[in-house]
Amino acid sequence: MIWLGIDTANAPLSVTIVKDGKVLAEVVQNNKLTHSVGAMPAIEEVFAKASIQPAEIDAIAVSEGPGSYTGVRIGVTIAKTLAWTLKKPLVGVSSLQALAANAELFNGIICPLFDARRQHVYTAAYRGDTLETVIAETHASIDTLIEKLSGLREPVLFIGTDVDMYFEIIVDVLGEKAIRAPFTLDLPRASELIKLAAKQPLPAVESVHSFVPQYRRIAEAEANWIKEQKKVQE
Repeated sequence: MIWLGIDTANAPLSVTIVKDGKVLAEVVQNNKLTHSVGAMPAIEEVFAKASIQPAEIDAIAVSEGPGSYTGVRIGVTIAKTLAWTLKKPLVGVSSLQALAANAELFNGIICPLFDARRQHVYTAAYRGDTLETVIAETHASIDTLIEKLSGLREPVLFIGTDVDMYFEIIVDVLGEKAIRAPFTLDLPRASELIKLAAKQPLPAVESVHSFVPQYRRIAEAEANWIKEQKKVQE
């Protein structure tokens, strides 16, 4: 079976083609090139390097969020367009779980996080080995996250390019139980995305129309609109 994997949920970009459990080609990059400019060339690159034609793939896996609104939207839009055009099933995978999968062998709790600004993060916690959810995906303050993790009383591995923004605060509370993942694990890999997607049943091709991103938070413009409506009602 041949998979195309696309992860543009945050600043890093990863695209890969996996055939029968083997990575044929993978692009992983973390530069200032926006996904609107870099995603399609990266997809074309992996197809060329793998010597695979788009019509030959059997399914597409995409990072469905949470993360950057723009990044998630770009990846999902590209994946949906390709899936419908090629008549292939589309499988969505949590961007947080896909990142946690980089450290799946860790003996403890794995906590991926993405900065959501204003001392808030998109985050979750998974148990090593199984990637069983310990803390469900959420948009929360960093203090709330630390409080929840402190209650687990286990070693916690923090992973992601945004961890360094908060790690000093984390260590102040968790102490030696807080472990920083090696920087080599911080970038998402679309091959891990595919590994998780392959464990799910393939949906019908037609379901691509109802596929939507999982932002885990309403957009700021929508939040401001809701606030204004409350003021009007008062």
